[in-house]
Amino acid sequence: MAACKRVRKGHLFDEGRKSSGGSAAVMAAIPAGGGGRGYSSEAALVEQRSSTALGFPACDGGGVLDLAGATKEYYDYRRSLYGDVTHKALLVDAVGTLLVPSQPTAQIYREIGEKYGVEYSEEEILNRYRRAYQQPWGHSRLRYVDDGRPFWQFIVSSSTGCSDSKYFEELYQYYMTDKAWHLCDPGAERAFKALRKAGVRIAVVSNFDTRLRPLLQALKCDHWFDAVAVSAEVAAEKPNPTIFLKACELLGVKPEDVVHVGDDRRNDVWGARDAGCDAWLWGSDVHSFEEVARRIGVQV
Repeated sequence: MAACKRVRKGHLFDEGRKSSGGSAAVMAAIPAGGGGRGYSSEAALVEQRSSTALGFPACDGGGVLDLAGATKEYYDYRRSLYGDVTHKALLVDAVGTLLVPSQPTAQIYREIGEKYGVEYSEEEILNRYRRAYQQPWGHSRLRYVDDGRPFWQFIVSSSTGCSDSKYFEELYQYYMTDKAWHLCDPGAERAFKALRKAGVRIAVVSNFDTRLRPLLQALKCDHWFDAVAVSAEVAAEKPNPTIFLKACELLGVKPEDVVHVGDDRRNDVWGARDAGCDAWLWGSDVHSFEEVARRIGVQV
C-alpha cells in the first residue's frame, strides 16, 4: 500500500509547520507555516554526516549514498542488540501520516463562508492564510494552547476577511468530524493490531490542540493507541524533543527503544532523533504501516 497522496496542512486544525513546500493552488497543499523549509544541500550534508556517525557508509565507490546497504546494515545491527523485534514502541505523527483533510482547506473556507459573506477566491484565501500564519503569534510561544481558539480565530478572520463568530464556530466544529478527515492508510488498523499483539506500544505525537482526541474518536481509531501526546497539553511543539520524551514517558519506554514515523523531515525526523529516538520519514523511508511493522520485525 503506497503512502497516500497527501492533502497537506492549512486547515482549521492543522498539525503545525511542515518543512516541505506546497502547491499554490489549494491551501491544504501548503505547509502550515507558509513558505516552509526545503530540504537544502546543507541539510542533506548534515543528514549524511549523521548517517556516517551512526555507522552508515557515506557513499559507494562512485560517490553515491548507498542507502539500501546502510539500511540493511543498521537493522542487522539493531536486531543483534534487540532481537527480531527492533523497537519496543512506535510513535506516529497525526496529520499527513495517520490522517489527512478530505478536501482542500481553501475550498472549505470559501464554501462554508459564502453564506457569511466571504467573497475571496480560494487562491486569495490561500495567500492570505500564508501571510497570517507567517506572522509571529505574540499571545504564546505555542500556537496551540488548550482548544486553540484564539489562534484559529485570528487565522480564519485573516484568511477570509470574515470575523463572524458563527462562521468560525461552523468551521471549528467541521474540523472535528469524520467528514473533514480520512485515514491516510486503509491498512493502518491491521498493522497496529499486529504490532500491539507483538508487544509494541503505540502513541500519537502531534502538534495539535485539544480537539485531537475527539477527532480520533470520531474516526473510530482512538482505541488503536496506548497514549496520545498533544502539543497543547505537553506545552511543547515538534521538533522540540520534549514532546517525544513525554510520549516515551507515557508509554513507559526509553527513547532508544522507540521509532517515530512522520511526514516532516524537520519536525518528525530531526525532532525525534534529537530526543534519542529512531525516526523514519513517511512517504520516503516507509510508505504504509504494514511496511513500518515489517521493518520493526512484525509480520502483518
